[in-house]
Amino acid sequence: MKWIEAASYEEMSIIAANIFTAQLKQNPTSVFGMATGGTPEGFYKELVSSYQAGEISFAEAKSFNLDEYIGIAPENKVSYHYYMDENLFNHIDMKRENIHVPTGDSTDLQASAVQYDEAIEGAGGIDIQLLGIGVNGHIGFNEPGSSFSAGTNIVELTESTREANQIYFDKLEDVPSHAITMGISTILQSKKIVLLISGASKQEAMDRLRSGEITEDFPASALHQHNDVTVIYTGVK
Repeated sequence: MKWIEAASYEEMSIIAANIFTAQLKQNPTSVFGMATGGTPEGFYKELVSSYQAGEISFAEAKSFNLDEYIGIAPENKVSYHYYMDENLFNHIDMKRENIHVPTGDSTDLQASAVQYDEAIEGAGGIDIQLLGIGVNGHIGFNEPGSSFSAGTNIVELTESTREANQIYFDKLEDVPSHAITMGISTILQSKKIVLLISGASKQEAMDRLRSGEITEDFPASALHQHNDVTVIYTGVK
């Protein structure tokens, strides 16, 4: 596990974006794993800026997002489909048929989960996966206690996760109780992983990750089982 301390949020975003653009330049048909939330917003701005400057093209690339809320339609402004369109996809040349986000309003969620992993495998696997980390150590929406061997699946969100995501909703009661997420096994099959950690609220999670302890009670600890993980952090010690 490689650790990179950034002097600022902007620098963290630039470092991460440079890793992804280097991958894209090396292989224009790269398959990217994408994340949502507040932490990667600057990262997406950097990717869009590089595209608009003519430095990169996503025309042959593919992407798979980590997760989506259950019961939220793609066009809903709190959905991760909508987030990705607003922050990235509406501003670059990636083909719509190459953009994949788990379906949260499917009539058969279990089948959708299986099909999602099959689609990733069919694309040749994820070349580089972006991750954030929750205050309780979740990656994707894999909450504490999630099996390291699980593929894409349906999970119940913890109270701390729902409270953290309340900022995107009018009230806590509106935050969905369940989500569909790439499982830890799916994440670990990515060829390269980049984890972003930003802000003092993530200090405890980062300290626990640094400890090297591997336990299903702390989902991010599974990353110690991967041979190519880069952690870029700022605002934490």
